Amino acid sequence: MKQSPTTDFSTILGPCLAIFAIALAVNLENENPISLLNLPSLILVLGGTIGATMVAYPFKTFLLLPNIIWQGFKSINSEPHKHIKLMMRLADRIRKDGPLALEDEIKYIDDTFTKNAISLLIDGFPPEQLLHILENDTAMTSQRHYIGIDMLNKMASFSPAMGMIGTVIGLIGVMSNLSDPSQLGPSVAVAFLTTLYGALLSNLVFSPLSNKLNHKSAEESFIRELIIEGILAIQESENPRIVQQKMESFLSPKQRTVQ
Repeated sequence: MKQSPTTDFSTILGPCLAIFAIALAVNLENENPISLLNLPSLILVLGGTIGATMVAYPFKTFLLLPNIIWQGFKSINSEPHKHIKLMMRLADRIRKDGPLALEDEIKYIDDTFTKNAISLLIDGFPPEQLLHILENDTAMTSQRHYIGIDMLNKMASFSPAMGMIGTVIGLIGVMSNLSDPSQLGPSVAVAFLTTLYGALLSNLVFSPLSNKLNHKSAEESFIRELIIEGILAIQESENPRIVQQKMESFLSPKQRTVQ
């Protein structure tokens, strides 16, 4: 059961669509979309947000940020029926050849959690202990995911504040140079760009990424609970058909093959 990570194109297409919509709206107002580009404003907001995040977390945790963001661009096929078919095959194999026969199956499995669960089954752990180990593994994995989700949520709250700080700094510069009224309009416009960038980074990048990772974490926990149910059923030497029924009870009626 190979699980190959692929690119989650919605993470790329979503921001592109939003930026296109903003540029189109500006263009329809007979304004130049290029006027919304200001590198110093972007550096201020993004740098300030990253700096505040660094203060908020231990340095070792902060260094995980690139990998956390990268997770939002990865998509792993977690189709439940693939796991159900695997458990049915394992149930059939163990009923025919015994637990040790599953050692041949492990080498064809990439998922670490599934391999660990099968290894515990082969080693003869009692059901209560096996359940405790696997559920504890799932809980700790969710806790690690929460750290990344929380970090992105913090960045979503920091970036608008950094945008306001940039705007204040820009307005201070404007107010200190009132001798040239012709420059007031463009200078004020540039000052407010930092507020725009802060809002965009918060609502278009950090907050959506946090939500996506939260969804992926919940999906992974669900798949793991499904696997645990299958492993426990196999340990009880259940018929593959019963294993299928027990695992499909986790699915919605439309997803089930056994009605």
